[in-house]
Amino acid sequence: MTDGPLISPDELAEVLGGVTVLDVRYQMGGPPGHEVFVAGHVPGAAYVDLDRDLAAAPGDGGRHPLPAEADFEAAMRRVGVRLDRPVVVYDDWQGRAAARAWWLLRHHGHPDVRVLDGGWTAWLEDGHGAEAGETSPAPGDFAVAADKGAAVVEAGAVRDVDVLIDARAPERFRGETEPVDAVAGHIPGAVNVPTTDNLDERGRFRSADELRATYGRVGADAAGSVAAYCGSGVTAAHDLLAMRVAGIEAALYPGSWSGWITDPARPVETG
Repeated sequence: MTDGPLISPDELAEVLGGVTVLDVRYQMGGPPGHEVFVAGHVPGAAYVDLDRDLAAAPGDGGRHPLPAEADFEAAMRRVGVRLDRPVVVYDDWQGRAAARAWWLLRHHGHPDVRVLDGGWTAWLEDGHGAEAGETSPAPGDFAVAADKGAAVVEAGAVRDVDVLIDARAPERFRGETEPVDAVAGHIPGAVNVPTTDNLDERGRFRSADELRATYGRVGADAAGSVAAYCGSGVTAAHDLLAMRVAGIEAALYPGSWSGWITDPARPVETG
């Protein structure tokens, strides 16, 4: 496989027997993706439930807090993740859910994780086959590493970051509308790079040069520290993935907006 955090459908088809494939189909506010997984998926893939396997219960940490290490380790073992075998993750949300799995696996020490560029849609568009039904992967040996491979910044330090990126839609960033959370607006000082800016007209990631220019416009390419957040910490990973393609390392604020507003003393900005 080529270097980088993305893999094309054709590249995945070439190595399908030698990688662990995870299906993380999910839509915010919609039903879990298990039904569509059973109807058809990349051959050999195992289904991962974002709410159950990639997040803890909602609370002060926001709507999708990071899962407990032991829970995440158990979930990844259950779907067959091994430390000596590459992992490819996909969804049908242009990478927004798959990026969460990619980030968590990297954060917890897996050395080789890719996101299928364009996801399930691209897999079918490029002429690759599907299989239906449940799968029963052999248990994996994934173990959470002591040294974390992707950085986290928490609420107390998030405003000290040189460039803080909000990955939500512009109208949510500005506070003009808020369909999910109780308070509208954004963290003071944040800049907006919505996840749609990461994608081309086909719903696949833009080139490294294009993404470098996108994030360069907000200063992320030259900043000492960069972090991203979104509504609940899921789609922010899409910006982190795009920055990784562009060669920019950035941290995640896991609580994101839904965690930030749990403390009424924290400032809010609109516009």
